Amino acid sequence: MIKSFVISFRLKNAYRINSIIYSLKQLPFIKKILPNRLYQNKGIKIFGNIINILLEILNIFLGKFLYIWLMIFSLLGIYEGNSPDIFLHLFFFLTLAGAILNTYMFNPTKDKYYAMILMNMDAREYTLSNYFYAMIKTIVGFLPFTVLFGYLAGVPIWLSFVLPIFVCAVKMIMAAYNLRVYSKERKVINENNPPRSYWIFVGLFLLCAYGLPFLKITLPSVVVVIFFFLAILVGLLAFKSIWKFSYYRKVYKELLLNSPVYMTSENLKNQVVRENTLKQIEYDERFTSTKSGFAFFHDLFVKRHRKILTLAIKKQSIVLIFLFLFFVVVLLLNKGIHQQVNTILLTYLPYFVFIMYLLNRGQTVTQAMFMNCDHSMLTYRIYRTPKVILGIFKERLKTLITLNLIPASILGIALPVLLYITGGTDNPLNYLVLFISILAMSIFFSVHYLVMYYLLQPYNAMTEMKSSTYSIVQGLTYFVCYFMIDLQLPTMTFGLAISVFCILYSVISLFIAYRFAPKTFKLRV
Repeated sequence: MIKSFVISFRLKNAYRINSIIYSLKQLPFIKKILPNRLYQNKGIKIFGNIINILLEILNIFLGKFLYIWLMIFSLLGIYEGNSPDIFLHLFFFLTLAGAILNTYMFNPTKDKYYAMILMNMDAREYTLSNYFYAMIKTIVGFLPFTVLFGYLAGVPIWLSFVLPIFVCAVKMIMAAYNLRVYSKERKVINENNPPRSYWIFVGLFLLCAYGLPFLKITLPSVVVVIFFFLAILVGLLAFKSIWKFSYYRKVYKELLLNSPVYMTSENLKNQVVRENTLKQIEYDERFTSTKSGFAFFHDLFVKRHRKILTLAIKKQSIVLIFLFLFFVVVLLLNKGIHQQVNTILLTYLPYFVFIMYLLNRGQTVTQAMFMNCDHSMLTYRIYRTPKVILGIFKERLKTLITLNLIPASILGIALPVLLYITGGTDNPLNYLVLFISILAMSIFFSVHYLVMYYLLQPYNAMTEMKSSTYSIVQGLTYFVCYFMIDLQLPTMTFGLAISVFCILYSVISLFIAYRFAPKTFKLRV
């Protein structure tokens, strides 16, 4: 088993190094300098190994640190009550939610495909060795931060050492359950696309985690500790089931080969992509349009792809309305938290940059535009003319802004209402700034993603992403939005600044898109 792990680790390492070199060769200007024989260069491979080790260390520690700090410790001041109890309450329910969505076992990754499908490695040895390595990384990664933040929150040191073990135990219980589902129903659970029932439980656990403390209800520490040790005992039984399971090759064959990304046959892969695309399109004679020209073409696209374009918007809107009503009820029943919530609304507006980033559908919509329209239309010369490109761009921009403004408007109305309920503000302009800044952020992300798509069009005719620049811009966007979470600035100051920035950015971006999109919007080779 150790030999299998060493081979799999070297394979993963080689894949990551080659990916780093490939990404470098996709960057503008740099790709012309770097030769193809770069993959054979020992110096570059040593550099890649160093980068790979640093990424592995970041993977072990950084995510765990941000998770405990941002999702648990930084929120303790919001709730009234005993900090150790609240810390353990949040950690308990968030761990349950996380275990449902990520067991580390049922994630179809390329290294698994290369090892078990292409290289025909022993599936059981590969799975178990890498799974236990993932569990060790979980314990090592969590331990420093459960001890640190647990100590700051008043949790006993000995219990802080138990928390990472509890995380691993719950993940093993969920992994064993998924394996049992396969044994009985021959159904493989893909962590990237979990069943709807799983999302219901995730939602309930998140609601219990963050909602109950607002009502001054938290699980007593004694009860949480009992659950911890029960989970660890059940986790040992789950470990036994995982160890004895005999059908890992069948599980991963079904998991990996049913994902188009890992199919070796290009014809088969393209066939699956086309079939999935066709399922998302609604062919109905009632779908027509009174518009003409580019507007007619785009209007038909929107109506035939409403499942992709509008379904998620409706779900977001329903969730936001539910959360708004929930917080209204909580605030009316518990006036003791009014001051804390009021302070948050007047100083944590930067946090909503990240929320608007998550809500915005720009990336998903542009992917749908390529997969279901541009992927075929860009092969026609007429579709690549400046007049057509800019005409379609204008119609798409209006649609994307309109769609994203629906949930943004709900949030923009909810925040001033909650501010009023919690005691209001001395400056009435804060109500208006809250509303306008949320809408400005929504428009910003709509413009940003569409302009980025047109200027950096990242896909080739096989629907593969071929632009490192596009990925870098995506990563920078996420990083900046995530960085905003920890900022605390007055709503008036930040709201006006972000609104002005969004307007200027949108105007400049649109000007650049109108100038260069006819040259950059094309299929990649």
